[in-house]
Amino acid sequence: MFIDKYYEEYEIGESRESYGRTITESDIVIHAGQTGDFYPHHMDAEWCKTQPFGQRMAHGTLTFAIAAGLGAGDINNKSMTYGYERLRFPRPVFIGDTVHGVFSITEKKPHPRKPGYGLVTERVELKNQNDETVLVCDHVHFVECREK
Repeated sequence: MFIDKYYEEYEIGESRESYGRTITESDIVIHAGQTGDFYPHHMDAEWCKTQPFGQRMAHGTLTFAIAAGLGAGDINNKSMTYGYERLRFPRPVFIGDTVHGVFSITEKKPHPRKPGYGLVTERVELKNQNDETVLVCDHVHFVECREK
């Protein structure tokens, strides 16, 4: 769905939650092929048994891509991605984990060099089935102002 949501319409504290998505072995294998990251942490079940987590884990870049996809919703004609900041992976994601995103507006400020536009920061938290945070970052949106 296409919407027109201007900078002034964003409220600090507003939040939304995504549906869940279960991570599969296929997700990990396809991502390894796409990126060339065949590290044993993702691909070698026997080697992982000797490591602290005891099992294969999803790539951080795969986890991030899934978080970005879960955050995608309505297409806002007045906004685009400006970038992501402070990306962290506090816990691993394993095959069979089901993750969902929680997205909360944490900051708004005028763009320092582009009059008529603002920057809206949305905290992204990806949580597993136990409600443990597995990814956290700030998604900064470049948003047109209604009043220029």
